[in-house]
Amino acid sequence: MEHTELDTRTLERALGDYVREVAAAVGVPDESTTVEISDTATAYLGLPRRWPGRPDHDVMLVWNEQRGWSLAVETDPATAPIVLARQSDDLVPAPAAVARFVADTAAGRPARQVPAAVSAIEVTRRSLAARLRPYLRDAPGG
Repeated sequence: MEHTELDTRTLERALGDYVREVAAAVGVPDESTTVEISDTATAYLGLPRRWPGRPDHDVMLVWNEQRGWSLAVETDPATAPIVLARQSDDLVPAPAAVARFVADTAAGRPARQVPAAVSAIEVTRRSLAARLRPYLRDAPGG
């Protein structure tokens, strides 16, 4: 197996396990989450709440490998979501920290806004997989 393929598979498993822990901390069932590894590693959690200023739109918690976690309101499928807040400059904060971010933002407490890029340090798939490794559960049958 090629090394980059192994890194991508490890990243996908570890990201999936991390997102499941975040979902549990936020109170979202597994079936309301998705993880995708393509050009960009991303995760999505559909939150069971509405936003006061946009009661007809769903609220989502999204993650990507460049920006980390963001809380956003879904809009028309052809339109980009409206970002309400970004968490911090940590790409892989503890699940409890993500839950606090969601609760604080929902309660109207200001969330720390960060620039579009999390860090000037280039994040590689390998370094991201290493950051996510503590969340990696044992492989089935292993």
